[in-house]
Parts: sequence; structure tokens; C-alpha cells
Amino acid sequence: MRSPTESKHRDHLSARNVLANTAKVLSHGPYIRPLALFQLEKQFFNRFYRSREEGRANRVRQLSMRITDNCNLRCHTCGQWGDNGYLHDKSLAQLHKSELPKERYIELLRDLKANGHRPILYFWGGEPMLYGGLMDIIEEGARLGMPPTLGTNGTLLAKQAERLVDAPMFMVQVSVDGANREVHNAARPGRSAATNNFEDVVAGLERLREVREKRGSRLPLLVSITVVSKENAGHLVEIYDRLKGLTDLQIYCLAFWIDKENAQAQAADFARRFGEPSTLQFAWIGDWHTVDYGVLSEELKRLKQRASGWKDPPVHVVPDLGAVDELREFYTNHQARFGFDDCISISQVVEVNSNGDLSPCREYHDYVVGNVREHTVSELWNSERYVAFRKSLFNDGLMPVCSRCCGLMGY
Repeated sequence: MRSPTESKHRDHLSARNVLANTAKVLSHGPYIRPLALFQLEKQFFNRFYRSREEGRANRVRQLSMRITDNCNLRCHTCGQWGDNGYLHDKSLAQLHKSELPKERYIELLRDLKANGHRPILYFWGGEPMLYGGLMDIIEEGARLGMPPTLGTNGTLLAKQAERLVDAPMFMVQVSVDGANREVHNAARPGRSAATNNFEDVVAGLERLREVREKRGSRLPLLVSITVVSKENAGHLVEIYDRLKGLTDLQIYCLAFWIDKENAQAQAADFARRFGEPSTLQFAWIGDWHTVDYGVLSEELKRLKQRASGWKDPPVHVVPDLGAVDELREFYTNHQARFGFDDCISISQVVEVNSNGDLSPCREYHDYVVGNVREHTVSELWNSERYVAFRKSLFNDGLMPVCSRCCGLMGY
């Protein structure tokens, strides 16, 4: 078992996962450079950042846009609209009104290119495909040589399949939490009890593959993301088999969570560091762990065995834990980090929230650097406030909430 104190561990795709899709990645030349630089800087971060304690960053390697808060599902493991989601008391009309217009996103992308940044683009939400101008922004990003990726619940994919392939989209990540409607819809219910979103998800993946083959294109890469939860533990191999002919890669994420004690510790630590309140972590309080860690351990082992053939879609587990003791520690000891003690995403990735607020942190974006209605991303990237956040994490260590953040363990 890896020690929770082992340092400088980072998530990465195995050589098998990379090689299985290399030809597809290389099929669109303009995307190769930003993708390669992103990975090189990530893997050799300490060489690229010999003076990182000063808090300044190099190029923006990924621009992440939580482009809308609106969503048509109410997934249990979601901190936005899930069981304890922080958006429950918000007005949908007001959230929509506060969204950044597509024209401003396009201006921001062009400004980044003009200032020497060519990041990977990541669109998510909410459900990003509910944002009216999404495809226009994606197509402009692709024209600028910025590989666009999409994190979606998949319910609206079929309608935009042609434009996604033609852009070309680099990657489409689709959330799939069950191998059938019963399991998937239980984990990811719609706003209406009558919603059967599983059929829409499968139809969207099938349509993307159909258009991709018709166009003779290798892109977008089709990736399923499954959040391991009490709703689907015991069904993971079934999910793999159901999606085997539809996906290029399958990712299985151990559910990120926080308990009340550590949520309160985060509030105190954040106030001490920055003199501001921190509340978003309370939305992620949940009891999502499975009871039988032995069963889960065996299932994760079977998943990797299932994907051992060269033509089989690879499996990637985030974080890559599998031993019974590791899984028990992950789900019962929130501060165990398994060597993930170094957040580098704050020096590579910037998060633009739906209202234009820019933050260094994806899930826990209480810390706001500025707003891109008044400033560009390139102006804020090494601003005094952004530098102060990086210096705090590099010099004073991670915050309590960081130990179960996908920006640390899944990045």
C-alpha cells in the first residue's frame, strides 16, 4: 500500500492507454503541440518551475470553462445540483442571465492566442450543451488550434454530432454511471422522475461514432467517465462491456467526497490564509463509499483484465488505487492523499465560471481572482491575486479540501 505521506505523486495515463489512441491524437496536426506541451510540463513540472515558490506561471496550458450552471439532471454525486448541491437555492433565470455571452468567450480565446497562449479548452457545466452558443465557441477554438474537449452528461450529443466531428472536437467525455437504464438513471436522475437519460446517452455515443466513421475522421476521442458510487458499485464490469464498442477510453473515478469535520476545517484554514469565507466544500459532504472494499477491489482488478487486449478500450482508474486497504483509507480517511501532495493545476489550468469569475480551482472556486468581463484571461493569469494563491499552496501546503479534489488526484 502506498503511504498517504509519499510525496509528488501525479495522475497520468499509462503507456498502454496513450499508445492505444496515439494515431487518433496525431491525426490533427494543429492539436499536437498544445497537447504535448501540456503533458511535458505536467510530467517534468519541477524542471519547468524551478522558482515556483514565487507564484508566477508560464503559459496557460488549459482553459476550463464552466460555461453554464443549468443542468437537466440531478446526479447524486454532484456538488452543484446533487444531494447537497450549492445551486439548489439559486434561480435558474438569474443564473442564465448572469452567463458570459459567447462573443466574450471568442474574444478571450483570440486574446490568448495573441499573447502566446494556445491552451487545451475544456467545456463543462452544469450541462454545457444547454448553452446556446457552445458550438460557435468550440469551432473558433478549433480554428485557433486549441484542442477542444467537452465534459457532458451526453443527453444532447446526438443533435450536435456532425458539428462536433467537423470542428474537429478533440475529446468528448460522457458521464455513464450504469450499464442499463435502471442503474444509470438511479445514479443520474433527471429533473423529472420520468426521464430516461440512459437511452439518450447511448444514442449520442452511437451517433458520434457513426458520423466519425462516415467522415473518415479519428476525432473526437470518445471517453466514458464513471463515478464509482453506492448506486453502481458491483456493476462496473457490466458498464465496461456495454460501452466497449462505443468508447476509445473508459475512466472510472472513485467518488470525491468530504466529511463535515474536514469541511469545517477547510473554512477555518481558508479564512486564515485569505481572510475570506469558504462555503462550497459543504456541498460535497456525502456518504458515497461502498461497504465491501474487497468486492470493489476485485471489480477494479477485473476491469483492467477486461481491457488487456490491444483492441479493447483501455481503463483508467482515478486515483489509481485498488488494494483493499487503499480503498478503505480513501473512503474513510479524508486527509489520506496517497502521495498526491503537490497541486500543479494552479500553474497550468485556469477556471472561468459561468458568470465570468476566474478562479484557480475548479470544484472549490470560493477564491476569485477577477472577472473576465472586465479583464482578459492573459491579464489575470499572473495578477497579484493569482500569484498570492499559488504562493499560499506552494509555500504553506495544501488546504484540507484538497485531498479529495479532481484537480489534485485526477488531473
